[in-house]
Amino acid sequence: MGTLLLFIILLVLFFISVPIAIALGLASTLFLVLVADIPLISLPQRLFASLDSFPLMAAPFFILAGKLMEHGGISERLVDFAKSLVGQMKGGLAHVAIISCMFFAALSGSAAATTAAIGAILIPSMVKAGYDRNFATAIHSAAGTTGIIIPPSVPLVLYGVSAGVSVSGLFIAGILPGILIGVSLMVLAFIITTIKGYGSDLEKANVKNIWNSFKRAFLALIMPVIILGGIYGGIFTPTEASVVAVVYGFIVGAFVYKQIKVKQLREILVSSVVTTSVILFIISTAGLFGMVLTRENVPQSVASFISSFDLSPIIILLIINLLLLVVGTFMETIASIIILTPILLPIAVSAGLDPIHFGIIMIVNLSIGLITPPVGVSLFIGAQVGGTKYEALVKAIIPFLLMLIVNVLIITFIPSISLGLLNK
Repeated sequence: MGTLLLFIILLVLFFISVPIAIALGLASTLFLVLVADIPLISLPQRLFASLDSFPLMAAPFFILAGKLMEHGGISERLVDFAKSLVGQMKGGLAHVAIISCMFFAALSGSAAATTAAIGAILIPSMVKAGYDRNFATAIHSAAGTTGIIIPPSVPLVLYGVSAGVSVSGLFIAGILPGILIGVSLMVLAFIITTIKGYGSDLEKANVKNIWNSFKRAFLALIMPVIILGGIYGGIFTPTEASVVAVVYGFIVGAFVYKQIKVKQLREILVSSVVTTSVILFIISTAGLFGMVLTRENVPQSVASFISSFDLSPIIILLIINLLLLVVGTFMETIASIIILTPILLPIAVSAGLDPIHFGIIMIVNLSIGLITPPVGVSLFIGAQVGGTKYEALVKAIIPFLLMLIVNVLIITFIPSISLGLLNK
């Protein structure tokens, strides 16, 4: 009865548009005070306990590193390099957009930053080249989702903390799924551009142009190698790697590319602090909510309920995927990870899933929520950057949405895509 009251309060708060972090905190507080009779003085301790994690420190540093990359002239160089590689293909700029988003995802760890940084450069160029504005914006919104799949990724860090699994392992496991998604989006873009009649946009590739653009982008491209190589080689932890990323991004942006000026630092730092504060606030209240669920044995009850039906592992995985897709449409990614991980992870493990594999499945599912109304953050950012109407963008994103769902199923039922590099 108490758990039912908790969810009723939460749904009512969602219905009246209370911000998700406040809704989680308020619902948990009311439950603990009215039902569990826990003194209010203990709640701040619970909130801070959710943030007391060394691996979690990586999140604000990766956010700051992403902001430095966004303002440091790196995105332009990545776009130029992508143009030299795939610009001559059918619908060349569409492929450039996807490849550029994948490159930037490996630097920023953020879907929003990836969509904004690459979209601001390429969408005007695509429209000028004859592409439909909605199609161009949809590509950037969809490809931007790789920002939380290809490492480094803030959501992967948060899942690792929530599930108690290796963040390093999650980073390695995210590489091939991110590449799979990028390649599948390129296949879809090729089909659409062929139907629409978009031709090659740029001059044919030649070794000289590729080499010159590679040299200009080299310092940007080498960063993921340094970060992931250092983590995988045992040189530093993911948390220490996040600090290395900040230092590297600042040095390259300020002293090598000379794009970051002193007057920009305040804007970069303030933006990073605001983003970090929002995320940590959600984590703290979601952690409180998760504590309530654990106290009421909700994870065990849900697992027992599903087990009572004697379902096959395949059916269980399909149900989990469907649930994650639905949740992603209306709940913020960070809150979804913190709340659902303790509930769904035991069920997934009982179905034979490796916890790291399940982490990738969860993040890929929730990344689809970034381009799904009504809480599609990347859709809102894409519409703003692309100068198009949100409603029109929703229609244009549907083919990419379907392709991403296909990718979820492939990643779910072929574990080697996520775990293959870890087993080498």
